[in-house]
Amino acid sequence: MPIDTKANLTCPQCGTVQEADMPIDSCQFFYECVSCRAVLRPKEGDCCVFCSYADKKCPSMKST
Repeated sequence: MPIDTKANLTCPQCGTVQEADMPIDSCQFFYECVSCRAVLRPKEGDCCVFCSYADKKCPSMKST
């Protein structure tokens, strides 16, 4: 079964929803909002910005 790497990130600053590709073999620690340019960082306890702000967990968390 192929891994779905598309996710919708929601910026906590401006609420913009943006589609992004999740890395398969690593965690992404930073993401810049295309609308307000805020730099998203993972919330405490999360491995990456996708686990904190996306509509699905990152591939590395799905495999655990």
